[in-house]
Amino acid sequence: MRTIKNIFIAGATAAAVVFTISSCQKGFDAKSYAPVKPLPSYNGYSKSKDINPTNLVAYWAFNNSLIDSVSGTVGVATSTSFGDGIAKGKGLKGALNGYVLSDASPALANLHSFTISTWVNTPPPSVGIIGFFSLANTMNFWGNIDMFFENGSDNTNGKVRVHMSQNGGDFTFAVDNVPNLFNKWVNIAVSYNETDGKCSLYVNGNLNTAATVNKLTGPLTFQNVGKVVFGCVQFMTTPSQTKGSDAQGWASFNTGGTDQVRVYNSALSAGNVSALYSLENAGR
Repeated sequence: MRTIKNIFIAGATAAAVVFTISSCQKGFDAKSYAPVKPLPSYNGYSKSKDINPTNLVAYWAFNNSLIDSVSGTVGVATSTSFGDGIAKGKGLKGALNGYVLSDASPALANLHSFTISTWVNTPPPSVGIIGFFSLANTMNFWGNIDMFFENGSDNTNGKVRVHMSQNGGDFTFAVDNVPNLFNKWVNIAVSYNETDGKCSLYVNGNLNTAATVNKLTGPLTFQNVGKVVFGCVQFMTTPSQTKGSDAQGWASFNTGGTDQVRVYNSALSAGNVSALYSLENAGR
């Protein structure tokens, strides 16, 4: 009996070993041993946060929050909400008479050169210009920086306007005939370089126009710096952000979306602007 019992135990053990080996073989996945393919890099970068980090002076991700993650300042919303963003997370959703105000940090107030990158998703203007970023001047009609789509814009002839102030003087970088700006997410990046006075407009990472504006050159110098405004130009808020004007009938609001707003204190290279677009578009 002991011999028969030993034979039974040995047989059962062998069967268990065979079953275990068979199970391991069935569960083996060759792909799990393959090296992980790295994500593509752009201009040497794999994350948007790694692009010129020492020059980044403000960043609003608008991922269910109104915080500028560089200064820690939290904005205040009027009639706005959050909706789908460009890739992952949320973005700011505008509305008629809707906007966000945020205190300007000293770094923003003292910009001499800059790059401002923002994603915008809006219909073309139908009742008034659509402002999407302003750095207010509390005394003048226009702000220290104003970015807006001009009246008469459409998907064939988009009209981008960037107003800048230097020691109280007004300078406007005006670019017409920009196609395909509306009813979808579009990245708008604008830079000013104090060294040569050159202004550059990039659309979805591609350089559209580079030019000087009148006699503007040298470092920008802002006056009477007020708040940062998202969703309209400075005089369309209630109350107006400036003593220089109340609301105008030819101006309106961004009723669409705004996302991933970054401000740098330098004019980024074309390669880095392109990389920033690609990485943000990929949610990285």
